[in-house]
Amino acid sequence: MPAGRPVVSIVLEDWEHKKLTLIARRPKTAQRDSIRARIILAAAKGDSNLEIAQALNISNITVGKWRNRFASNGMAGLFDAPRSGAPRKVGDEKVEAVITKTLESKPKGKTHWSTRDMAKASGVSHQTVQRIWNAFGLKPHLVDKFKFSTDPFFVEKVRDIVGLYLNPPTKVMIFCVDEKSQAQALERAQPILTMRPGIPESQTHDYIRHGTTSLFAALNVLTGEVFGHCKARHRHQEFLSFMKKLDEQIPKREGLEVHLIMDNYGTHKVDIVKRWFANRPYYHIHFTPTGSSWINQIERWFALLTEQCIRRGSFQSVHELKQRITAFIESNNENPKPFKWTASADYIFKRMEQRGI
Repeated sequence: MPAGRPVVSIVLEDWEHKKLTLIARRPKTAQRDSIRARIILAAAKGDSNLEIAQALNISNITVGKWRNRFASNGMAGLFDAPRSGAPRKVGDEKVEAVITKTLESKPKGKTHWSTRDMAKASGVSHQTVQRIWNAFGLKPHLVDKFKFSTDPFFVEKVRDIVGLYLNPPTKVMIFCVDEKSQAQALERAQPILTMRPGIPESQTHDYIRHGTTSLFAALNVLTGEVFGHCKARHRHQEFLSFMKKLDEQIPKREGLEVHLIMDNYGTHKVDIVKRWFANRPYYHIHFTPTGSSWINQIERWFALLTEQCIRRGSFQSVHELKQRITAFIESNNENPKPFKWTASADYIFKRMEQRGI
């Protein structure tokens, strides 16, 4: 063995030998990690630093460094120590000033700060502002929306409706009823370009208006089926006409109760509508709290209708729009799937409390 400085003896345990062999042979191992593993394996066989350096075409100093690191710290010694990085150029006081200004003020004549406005006001770069905002989760460009119900019976109404969703009584039918008013028949000014590989469907931003229609719909909460009719207007006359048609579809079985969940729109509460329901005692009306359309499941179905049928469509007439809506309802009812309501009333109230609502 060539003469040289005394070297540290390396003795490997079985698991260390297997791990180092795996690192040295794995195709996707980083080159530096593979070299370090081979140094230790060769050292464990008794090779000198010079022999290892010549075999791996590296310097003797490099071999000695990783031999000693492994002897002192084991496998952990083969990893690079964390680096401190460049010294900070922005002190804590400046960071605090940017955060305070972001939270407690607004730029002159504007509703919110941009990174460049804040950089100019704070005397730092806009990249620094962005890093500070990212670190503290500040997003001045975003706004969340909420509407707090002022209904004095908000809690009672939520418990009532959620109770129907989660624990429906026996021998009942539950319908969520509402109107999707003023659905527009918009015809794109130019033909829609169909999707091709690598190219999405394209349509012009401008359009021709051909009028509107109002969809009256009732979602069967237990089955997912939808009963709907399009009408030119959405007055109480149209609502009552729709209810009469819905009533014809309801089986007149003894003991069957029908629960209707609907909002506080004026057409639902005029005297003639009230009298019609009063003459049919098997109907039970559940009004949603004011400003709380989210609790009415038909609104979720309306969102699907808009997304999958109306928004990207091009309609040359109101009649064509009605046909498409009818086709969407028929498709839904061929394989109906009810929405699964999972949030209890207590969970809803807790979430509202957490958000400070």
